Amino acid sequence: MSHSPTRRAWALSAPALLLFGTMLLVPLIMTFTLSLHSFDFYKGIGSDYSLHNYVAVFGDSYYWEIFGRTFAIALVTTLICAVIGVPMAYFMSRMGSRMRSVMILVVLGPLLISVVVRTLGWAILLGNRGVINTALKDWGLIDMPIKMMYTSGGIVLALVHVMVPFMILAVWAALQRRDPSTEAAAESLGASAWTTFRRVVLPQAMPGVLSGSLIVFSLSASSFATPAILGGRRMKVVATVVYDEFMNTLNWPLGAAIAIVLLVSVLVIMVSWNRLIEARLGKAHA
Repeated sequence: MSHSPTRRAWALSAPALLLFGTMLLVPLIMTFTLSLHSFDFYKGIGSDYSLHNYVAVFGDSYYWEIFGRTFAIALVTTLICAVIGVPMAYFMSRMGSRMRSVMILVVLGPLLISVVVRTLGWAILLGNRGVINTALKDWGLIDMPIKMMYTSGGIVLALVHVMVPFMILAVWAALQRRDPSTEAAAESLGASAWTTFRRVVLPQAMPGVLSGSLIVFSLSASSFATPAILGGRRMKVVATVVYDEFMNTLNWPLGAAIAIVLLVSVLVIMVSWNRLIEARLGKAHA
C-alpha cells in the first residue's frame, strides 16, 4: 500500500514521459542511423552501414578547426554572461518587488524578439557602414572602419545579448534561497562590501552560476541563426557546417555524423563541468 502513491504518480506522468521520450529519442536514433550510411554524389545515400563518416570527421583538420572555433565562441560567451549576470542577479535580489518586476521584464526583453530580427539588428550595428563605425568615423576616432562583421567577436557580442537572460535568471533563482543573515553577520564583523560579496554571496550563487553556464554553453555551441548571419561564409561553426552538408552538398550522412559528434561533445563537456563544480562545492562546504 505504501507504494500506491508512487505508482499513481508514474501512471499519471507516463503519457507525458512517453510523448517527450518519443520526441527526443526517435529523431536521435534516426539521425544516428543516417550517419552510418555512405553517400555518393551520383547514387545518393547508400544502404550500407559503416563508421566512414565519423572517420572523415575526426581525420580532417578542417572539422577540428570548426569544432575548436565553436567551443571557443561558446566558452567566451559563457564567461562574459557570467561576469554580467552574477552582479545583475545580485542587484535584482536586493531590489523591491515592484522594481524587481520591471527589471525581470527588461531582462526577458531580448527573448521576446525573434532571434533573426535581433541578429539582423546587430548586423546593422556592426557592419562596415553600420551605426557603430559611422559614429566612430564622424567623431574622428577612426579613419578606417573596424571589422566586426564576419568575425568571432561579432558572433560572441550578439550571442551574449541573447544568452545573458538565461544566466541572470538562473543566478537570481539561486540567490532567492540564500540566507540574508549571513551577509548581516559578515558586515557586523567588519567585512567590506566586496569581501561580503566574494566570500558570502558568491558561494551561495554558485549553483545558479553552474546551471546558467550549462544552459548558455549548450545553447551557444548549437546556435545557428546568429553565426549564420553574422559569420557568413567566412566564419563557420558546427551548426552552419551541418546546414551546408544537408542543404548544399546534400551529403546527409556526413551532416548527421557531424551533428552527433557535436551532441556527444557538448554532453561530455557539460557532465565533466557539472562533476567538477559539484566536487569543488562539496569540498568548500565540507
